[in-house]
Amino acid sequence: MTHTHPAIHLNRAAVAYAGRRVLDDFSLDITPGERVAVIGPSGAGKTTLFRLIAGLVKPAEGEAVTLGRDTRQLRGRALARLRREVGFLHQQDNLVPQLRVVHNVLMGRLGHWWLPQALLSLLWPQQIARARAALERVELGDKLWSLPDELSGGQQQRVAVARLVVQQPRLVLADEPVSALDLRLGREIITLLCDLAIHERVTLVVNLHTLDLLQGHFERVIALCDGRLFWQGPPEAIDQTLLRALYGAEYRALHLDEVALPGQSADTPDDDTRA
Repeated sequence: MTHTHPAIHLNRAAVAYAGRRVLDDFSLDITPGERVAVIGPSGAGKTTLFRLIAGLVKPAEGEAVTLGRDTRQLRGRALARLRREVGFLHQQDNLVPQLRVVHNVLMGRLGHWWLPQALLSLLWPQQIARARAALERVELGDKLWSLPDELSGGQQQRVAVARLVVQQPRLVLADEPVSALDLRLGREIITLLCDLAIHERVTLVVNLHTLDLLQGHFERVIALCDGRLFWQGPPEAIDQTLLRALYGAEYRALHLDEVALPGQSADTPDDDTRA
């Protein structure tokens, strides 16, 4: 039996801003290739967790090891190498509106290119075939020379997924990537991300605002509350009692009593794990 190091290893990690603990005593392991959803109320620390994993913030206490690297020790080129291997997808797609789709997609290669090649690509895109192939994977092969404002919101987020395809990261962190989209489009983007993770053997961690999107996509769900790990387990183990305890006052405002939960139609044993 081979031993595989975790893609993400947090050991009693804490992050503080202006003296206030945003994450505290946080321990978590995520295995390579695992697809994990992160849920929790506003202000729970979900975005800070993503920044910690990516090495954008350092732990004030404990340790954060991402893709085998202790982020506390990373500086300069070592930190740049880690960020090349971590793909980010944000709530806003972060496309450059003045640049055509082909340029935006090829930005995923910037971490792999020398500066002269990157500058040349702004004048005439390098590796156009790679960009076109990535766009075809997200069904936008005909939008290579379009400008972002000529695309719908769902299409713009698909371009951002194509940018991840050309980046070839080992880990993708998607921070509320579909909160600006309707449920149908959101489901399409989550499906694209999970297909990417499966086919490229990429570790995927998604911060989800819409719990309807848990169905059929993720192997594990991690719930945060007040900067701590509140619960973790399979999606099928989530029930309304757990959601009421997790979301508190937000439960009714978010209409969580109407959410179609993965396990609610089946008789699922109560095997959740309190952290």
